[in-house]
Amino acid sequence: MGVRVIPVMKPLLGEEEAEAIAEVVRSGWVAQGPKVAEFEKAFAASVGAEHGVAVSNCTTGLHLMLHLLGVGAGDEVVVPSFSFIATANCVRYVGATPVFADVCESNGNLDPASVAAVMTPRTKAVLAVHQGGQPADIAALRAVAGDVPVLEDAACAAGSTLRGAPVGTGATLAAWSFHPRKLLTTGEGGMVTTDDAEQAARLRRLREHGMSVSAADRHAAGNTVKLEAYLETAFNYRMTDMQAAMGLVQLGRLPGLIVQRRELAARYAGLLGEVGLRAVGDPEFGTSSFQSYWVHLPDNAPDSVEVLQALADAGVSARRGIMASHLEPAFDGHPHVPLPVTEYLTRRTIILPLHHELTESDQDHVVGSLTAALAVPTGAS
Repeated sequence: MGVRVIPVMKPLLGEEEAEAIAEVVRSGWVAQGPKVAEFEKAFAASVGAEHGVAVSNCTTGLHLMLHLLGVGAGDEVVVPSFSFIATANCVRYVGATPVFADVCESNGNLDPASVAAVMTPRTKAVLAVHQGGQPADIAALRAVAGDVPVLEDAACAAGSTLRGAPVGTGATLAAWSFHPRKLLTTGEGGMVTTDDAEQAARLRRLREHGMSVSAADRHAAGNTVKLEAYLETAFNYRMTDMQAAMGLVQLGRLPGLIVQRRELAARYAGLLGEVGLRAVGDPEFGTSSFQSYWVHLPDNAPDSVEVLQALADAGVSARRGIMASHLEPAFDGHPHVPLPVTEYLTRRTIILPLHHELTESDQDHVVGSLTAALAVPTGAS
């Protein structure tokens, strides 16, 4: 019998999701339709937004946000390199240039001072990431951005809070992910939220080929003929009713999952602190969903790849630190200012297992295996 593996992440799925999807299948309406509209309304309310626009994934949501604002060739968008590469890629999708700024070591989110240093007259947006569920200081970023809109990549932030309100409250535009590694999943899928009704209406057209009348609206009209016009060149970025039905069940699970996850994160922090290791924690201005839970490796520790291999040998599935996009081949040669914090975090942090089935015994094993891999004596820094 092989070594039991503790997964780094595991979605919380059950019979309720299966039944919700089966109900949609039995209805005969499986494409974008009434369940999508219901999910949009419920999710937007949960994050304090007036409108939700469901899309095929978070990346397409990011693309639509920039397209909506008219960002294009010759423009610049400030982004963190310390993020999944989709954050920077979406800027290239619209023909603009991603400009990398550095992040804060404490939470992995854009450093306002670094953002201010890289802004130019060509800057058309700042795209802030709530990295790993850590809320970014949007107010501080807006202060340095001035009239330039601050958009939010909230892929990991469902369930996080910022100054006492859900992340997404008051956002100019925010994009969300429902990938299986996120706390709320629809398999694939995403959402854009906004308080602007006109923006929401155009986003709905943009996700569906620019049609003036959606397929769901035509169906709802019954015997009344509704002819659509194609108002602009657009995209096919729709969510299905099957995904939305699953999302509604997941949304109901989210509050309890956040409570459990934060309890596990607090226990991790205590265990890691006992052996002198520092992990990510809540910023002073908000609370994290801890979608990703990362720990800093001591400067005298082995290379992170060696540590990850040692953990794998012990049955612990961990991951390298969040990627630095500017170090990836896709951005080879792309100009950027020095990004010392980004490069430190991606090389000297690793992501530990955190999910709803993680037990206290599992956590003890993870921390014990990590301590052995690092050969860190108690109290080391």
